[in-house]
Amino acid sequence: MPRHMRGLSRSKIYHVMVRANERKNIFLDEDDKTRYIDTLSKLTGHSLCGAETTKGQCSALHVKSEKKFYIHAYCLMDNHAHLLINEGEDEIARIMKRIGSSYAYYFNRKYGRVGHLFQDRFKSEAVEDDGYLLGVARYIHNNPVKAGIVKRASYYPWSSYNAYVDEGSFRSFIARDLILDIISIDRKKAVELFIEYTKQKNTDEFLDNMEANKEKTITGYKGANDFMHKYIEEKGISLSKLNEKENIVIRNELISQLKICSDLSIRELGKLLNLNRGVVQRLKP
Repeated sequence: MPRHMRGLSRSKIYHVMVRANERKNIFLDEDDKTRYIDTLSKLTGHSLCGAETTKGQCSALHVKSEKKFYIHAYCLMDNHAHLLINEGEDEIARIMKRIGSSYAYYFNRKYGRVGHLFQDRFKSEAVEDDGYLLGVARYIHNNPVKAGIVKRASYYPWSSYNAYVDEGSFRSFIARDLILDIISIDRKKAVELFIEYTKQKNTDEFLDNMEANKEKTITGYKGANDFMHKYIEEKGISLSKLNEKENIVIRNELISQLKICSDLSIRELGKLLNLNRGVVQRLKP
């Protein structure tokens, strides 16, 4: 099947999501996440000379040095990462290749592996207006909250959220001015409103939600049941032992796969796996 051309952004701003091949974890410990953030910081080494916005449309920050990009937001989860990127004078495909190649070299060397780490084709969507930009930033920063990892975005150390609320953050490479200036020209007020906006309940759906909705390849209860039995058989465990402590990682991987690929509801998945629906709901694909 031919690949569809990636939608280009007039604003040069993209919401990007990257995953590892076979949906494996791309960050195995805190050092891995620190390295990825260091890679972002190094590759965004540029000088910004301010931003202008027009009503209803994102305006790119002017980049003094050519072939540099910058990042408005990020969040690193164990098996994927979200980035809110302005490509500047570069191209998004080349930017993602540079980030991916640099981190994959480190990862492969550290863990003694070879071959591609990331999926060949990263997911992206163009961000063309201020409202959508704010929504994407909120969604990215709330990823660990919705996954049940932390109760507040500020508690998660592997996102750019605290770079917004703390001007002295060591992650100073985050280009936060564009988003904060949209909220208010008064910086103190903008930060306060940013915090409140991030806490608001919402039903926003962005890349990973839309990706999951397109991949419902396991249909019906019987299809999910067959997939489950084949999965645990390949792992060498019995269904009766799936929920035992030593098999929790395998169980959670199974839940993630079923949430992504099956058309069953959370309640139906809980029944299938003999789990409380809250356990199924908290786990993020």
